[in-house]
Amino acid sequence: MPNFCAAPNCTRKSTQSDLAFFRFPRDPERCRIWVENCRRADLEAKTSDQLNKHYRLCAKHFDPAMVCKTSPYRTVLKDTAIPTIFDLTSHLKNPHTRHRKRIKELTEEDLRKIKERRLASSIEQLVSKKDAAVEDSTSTNEEEPQLSTEEKEFREYLRSLFEVVVMLAKQSIPLVADQATEPERKSNNLQALLDYRMNAGDEALKKRFEATAVNTDYLSATQQSQLLDVCENTVREEMIMEVRESRFFSLVTGDLVEFSNERHLPLFLRFVNQQNVLREEFLDFVLFDGDEASLVERLEAQLTDRWGLSMEDCRGQAHKATGSSTTKMKAVAVLLMEKYPLLLSMPCSHMSLNIHLASSLPFPNVQVVMETLRRVDAFFRRPLTQEELEIAVSSHYQKNEDKVTAVKQACGSGWTQQHSAFDIFLDLLPPLLLCMDNIRDNDDGKFAGSVTTDAYSITEILFDFEIIVTIVILKNVLTFTRAFGRNLQGETLDVFFAANSLTAVLHSLNEVNDNIDVYHEFWYEEAVSVASVMEVPVKVPRLFLRKQRVADMDEIQTESYFKEYVTVPVIRGIMQEVEDMFSDTNLKALKCLSLVPAVMGQMKFNTTEENYADVYRNDLPNPDTLPAELHCWRIKWKHRGKEVRLPTTIHETLQLPDVKFFPNVNSFLKVLSTLPVLKLEENKSDTASERLQAYLDSMPAKQWNRSLAMLNINTHVKHDLDVMVDKYCRLYSEDDPEAEEAAAEETAAEEGAVVEEGAAEEAAVEEGAAEEAAVEEAAAEEGAAEEAAAEEAAAEEAATEEAATEDDSLMES
Repeated sequence: MPNFCAAPNCTRKSTQSDLAFFRFPRDPERCRIWVENCRRADLEAKTSDQLNKHYRLCAKHFDPAMVCKTSPYRTVLKDTAIPTIFDLTSHLKNPHTRHRKRIKELTEEDLRKIKERRLASSIEQLVSKKDAAVEDSTSTNEEEPQLSTEEKEFREYLRSLFEVVVMLAKQSIPLVADQATEPERKSNNLQALLDYRMNAGDEALKKRFEATAVNTDYLSATQQSQLLDVCENTVREEMIMEVRESRFFSLVTGDLVEFSNERHLPLFLRFVNQQNVLREEFLDFVLFDGDEASLVERLEAQLTDRWGLSMEDCRGQAHKATGSSTTKMKAVAVLLMEKYPLLLSMPCSHMSLNIHLASSLPFPNVQVVMETLRRVDAFFRRPLTQEELEIAVSSHYQKNEDKVTAVKQACGSGWTQQHSAFDIFLDLLPPLLLCMDNIRDNDDGKFAGSVTTDAYSITEILFDFEIIVTIVILKNVLTFTRAFGRNLQGETLDVFFAANSLTAVLHSLNEVNDNIDVYHEFWYEEAVSVASVMEVPVKVPRLFLRKQRVADMDEIQTESYFKEYVTVPVIRGIMQEVEDMFSDTNLKALKCLSLVPAVMGQMKFNTTEENYADVYRNDLPNPDTLPAELHCWRIKWKHRGKEVRLPTTIHETLQLPDVKFFPNVNSFLKVLSTLPVLKLEENKSDTASERLQAYLDSMPAKQWNRSLAMLNINTHVKHDLDVMVDKYCRLYSEDDPEAEEAAAEETAAEEGAVVEEGAAEEAAVEEGAAEEAAVEEAAAEEGAAEEAAAEEAAAEEAATEEAATEDDSLMES
């Protein structure tokens, strides 16, 4: 039987609402207050037991602070809860309606009594709150551990240390400025800053180090490592907590970074936080050693065992691999998708599609071109080099002012990462070679030796016809994917249309492949033209000739060679990469972007998300109601007011207050927004990958530190120094480090004394053994002498007996 609410003008019942219903209390005094507040005249004559048995009030009539949800299935009231929220006037708007729950009209006497009662009740509540606050503070003080004076001073000392370490990390200052070959350090930034703080009046540090010699280090390398570990883990835990709360995330990796002669893979996670804002945060470096399977295991262990995340909730992956690591990371992506089918591999929004496609090709000549692009980009970040390049551009294109202006504008900062990077590179080749020659000459001596050396190295690479042909082929083939790649890095509407235009892109590439002879002829002529301007000889690579052992170079046609070994592999490799990168599952996911109202409006609200929703069906809270919910979602935006603007991005849509009434759509959009191909919203500052690159550029490679890099990249993450102190005290001993060292030295001394004493005892034992041996030897010598004397006496006796025998025989004869 359903429960009905006893409040006047309230028609709620338990079968129509998820609200909790509460019985009237058995306590007569509290029950009387409930009845008075309800203003139900017909309930005043009933006893508290009758009211408790037959009448209920719904949760809407209580202050939310009075309602406690003890579990997902149980809701209770606080012991002092009183209903205070009632509708006592709506029945007046329709006076002809028959009301079963009659509202009592209050007299002046009733109002006076109620006011007195409420005043007394409020005073009692105020007193009880004060008592409770006193009890809470007392209990809190009792629960807090009482620290000794030494422990408090130790914690203050740790707090100062953590404050210094965090400051160094924020400012990209290494702990050690210069590392000498000998054990001692030339310049210790940490120690210098500690000195400064002590001179500025930091009492905690003064007490700690007042007896320390001036020329000694305040902190050992082990202690510094412990401080960095605690800082790093504290900041990381803050971010991992947000990832766990959001549940779904994507995996993004960056270019390899080398620490202590070991290569590491930067690991980023992309997720939507509780404020429905898409974020991408740097979490850690993962060791890159081993084969693909071991790297996959290492990634899984990092995410699941160490951070407590579930790989089943990972919805995307993107790997910004370059050089020799490209093939390995592609294999890693395949292995991860085999284990987790929804871990879709996509290009990253930070990198243009054309650069990603070219970097993914495993051919040596293509990899040399990509490495040269990176070297050229780094080269022209140095002082005066960009000015020299602009002078060379003006000199080479002096007869075409429009070309000079266009090339100068194109070769600005970051051109090597643009969609048209190979077009710009080709236009820059002749002036680039001229610029490098001028820098190598260095007539005015304004360039350092390292700059001229790099210029010579880049010139040697560019002065190769195979490199020129490869750049021309990449430029022309990637023209067909340029518009597609731009849309992928655009707004949500652009990404949606890019997903629907993939068929046309593949059709164009297939047409080129089918007519490769015609296209190659034009492209080869373009490469020969550029080579003639640069005065580069047109020839087959020497390495190929040596491998084929061809004596006469004329036996091989140059054009045929470059068609077979450059043009055909590049066009087929690009086609295969595009097909692998945008599989049917990936396209279904991207086509679900039609959930964004602006995309729906562009499609005249004639979208069919239901056909693609199976990809994420298990991620939805109520998948069975999805078709009906999608219909309501379309109707909501189709019949909106004229002044209502359609949200254009997932971020704008998630920020809508009424999106929570569409739980499936809300969950759908959150999962989609984590896909790495979509650009980050609210991009007011630089991304985590840009902050990582800025840290690496700010200091020499030998001073890079994993923990300091992590702290520097995540300076925006809140950190509590007291939490760091607590964690340090839990993990490591709170004893005085100097006392520990003294104890260690004393222990070592005692062990040394024991060893010396043992050695003395052994020496005494050996001496005694030697004396015993000497005695035994003397006894043996005496015994031998006695035996010799006995033998001699026996011989004499035998001789005497023999002589006597002879005498007897003579006498007889």
